[in-house]
Amino acid sequence: MAGGWLSEWLSGLSLIGVGLVMLASMLLAACLSHGARVLQRRHGGREEKEHMQESYLVGSMLGLLALLLAFSFAMAVDRYEERRHLVVQEANAIGTAYLRTQLLDEPHRGRLSALLVAYTDNRVALAKAEPENLDGQLAVNDRLLTEIWAAVAAARDSANSHGITTAMLITFNEVIDLDTERKVARQVRVPATVLVTLYGFLVMTSGVIGYVLEERRAWIGAFVLFMLLSLYVSVIADLNRPSSGSIQESQEPMEMLRQSLKAQPPVVFDRFETSKQ
Repeated sequence: MAGGWLSEWLSGLSLIGVGLVMLASMLLAACLSHGARVLQRRHGGREEKEHMQESYLVGSMLGLLALLLAFSFAMAVDRYEERRHLVVQEANAIGTAYLRTQLLDEPHRGRLSALLVAYTDNRVALAKAEPENLDGQLAVNDRLLTEIWAAVAAARDSANSHGITTAMLITFNEVIDLDTERKVARQVRVPATVLVTLYGFLVMTSGVIGYVLEERRAWIGAFVLFMLLSLYVSVIADLNRPSSGSIQESQEPMEMLRQSLKAQPPVVFDRFETSKQ
């Protein structure tokens, strides 16, 4: 993984562990640099000009840290929003495929309808699966996709007789494409190098803050700042864990689709044809 052993180690920690590691690292850096400053002051006095220069340096580093935090957070949120958008797209694609399937003759209509319902069930389960159960759910997902495409191929003559061959192929191709897009979106993370850089900058900024602090009240404020920064980084880490984090994209569109499909079996669409006879 890009970013080296540090990134791998942080990725293996729980979110609480990430926050604690960040807080401990910042406190340690601040305390070490403060100790270095105390030793330095034993060998010379402190000038007002030097104090002003340090204030400018701390302000500049905090400004850069704010930009880096905002950049990292925006990247994590963008990936979250992309995953959320793909859920809506997939629900629409499956719903359209189900409706167009009702134009086919039996047994193709019933077969494809059942497969789409089963596929939707599995997609919801896959999105909520624990990491250790992902492989099994993915195997079911891929099997259902193969069966769906085999059923589409078998229904080619029926679709052709109704003049919907192109529409059917486009719709089911979109369903298959969205499967790949959602899988890829679940793998895409904020680059590890960015997160390691953020970690390093947090530690360095904490060291500079510890170097210039003197009064106890200032240390209390610094501790609160470090806690808030740790919480902020934990949120970024949570957004960056699509499968194991607590902040995951809502599956409500897919759940609404599942309810709709099960409430509208193929026979529902025969009501007006039956009334004609």
